[in-house]
Amino acid sequence: MTTTLTPQDRMELLQRFLRYVRVDTQSDENSTTSPSTEKQKDLSRMLAEELRQLGCEDARTDDWGYVYATVRANPPDLADIVPTIGLIAHVDTAFGCSGTNVQPQVIERFPGGDIPLPGTEDQVIRVSENPNLARCIGHTLVHTDGTTLLGADDKAGVAEIMTAIDWMRRHPEFKHGTIRIAFTPDEEVGRGTEHFDVAGFGAKYAYTLDGGDLGEIEDETFCADAAKVIIEGADVHPGYAKGKMINAVRMAASLIDRLPVTHLPETTDGRQSYLHPYDVKGDVTRVEIKLLVRAFTNEELAERAADLRAAAAEVHAEFPGSKVTVEIKEQYRNMGFEIANHPLVMELPFEAARRLGIEPIRKAIRGGTDGARLTYMGLPTPNLWAGGQNFHSIKEWVSLEWMAKSVEFTLQLMGLWVEHSARQPRT
Repeated sequence: MTTTLTPQDRMELLQRFLRYVRVDTQSDENSTTSPSTEKQKDLSRMLAEELRQLGCEDARTDDWGYVYATVRANPPDLADIVPTIGLIAHVDTAFGCSGTNVQPQVIERFPGGDIPLPGTEDQVIRVSENPNLARCIGHTLVHTDGTTLLGADDKAGVAEIMTAIDWMRRHPEFKHGTIRIAFTPDEEVGRGTEHFDVAGFGAKYAYTLDGGDLGEIEDETFCADAAKVIIEGADVHPGYAKGKMINAVRMAASLIDRLPVTHLPETTDGRQSYLHPYDVKGDVTRVEIKLLVRAFTNEELAERAADLRAAAAEVHAEFPGSKVTVEIKEQYRNMGFEIANHPLVMELPFEAARRLGIEPIRKAIRGGTDGARLTYMGLPTPNLWAGGQNFHSIKEWVSLEWMAKSVEFTLQLMGLWVEHSARQPRT
């Protein structure tokens, strides 16, 4: 089964990607609306229209900015034989880095070496910090100009899914079961599945295309909680504050300084857990600290929460008369706990990669995807590579060749579901 993209296919993939990244879809974690920013719908509407042009007659976007569509089984009788498979990517970009007026830079036949970012005086994508650049010599690379992120997370995945749909439309000889498509908003703020219609989606299994390096297939995520510490002090005129002022700003600094240095994002990797204070707002009277609590097991997650509560208790004791409140809210759990009960959903991607001559890399994500929540909503959803590097950063970049391999891999995977189903005994 040949699923190789032609040079024209790759050029269309590139043009799709460049078109999508120019649409500002930055989400906002402080918003209470769904989606968190109305501008995400700009890309959703564009994708729904393009899907209809590609033959997905039922393509639609809803009030929350989700896009749903169906690629019908080919031939039609495979709809009764092959499980319906979902392909999912998210349209929003990270809230911490601007997505306005993205100016993608394209390097054809990358010669190697560091890449200066033309929109800045001193920002450089360095080989010493990006060893994958050495693997991409000769590739077409896309990077930012240094004033915004690129948006490969996850518009690379969006472009790859759209290109796979277009390829299937132009290759009627390619056999596949029913494929359901979903593009979600607000993944970056942890709300990508808040209004996801799992029952209406109708897939038995799904895959998010939201990963990084070539060959990575991910079936584990962090267990994740969101923490908020509210510190209440007492303000008086600083000239007359002796024995009266309780400075919530100093208390916040003291609490953050007490977090275990061995359990911070900047000191951990692999399967190590962390506490991450990422947002501090307030004044002498009241300060609010937001933190991420992350671990691969529920036991370690509880340990990190205990570290936070211990630090809060110490600070409270240090500042008599203050009030310190710790709030912890569940976000998602390690999808690997549930995906382990569905081995086939991982076995076939491994086989698809090997058929393309790619050695698959089974990884645990130091983060989360829509797939983590969807898995616990009854839709087992591992994550597949999309090729992006340096997510959420002005130094974000992607290889077109790795994106093209993602498309070929996805097509190969859809074909393997047909092969597997054909091998099963009829009942």
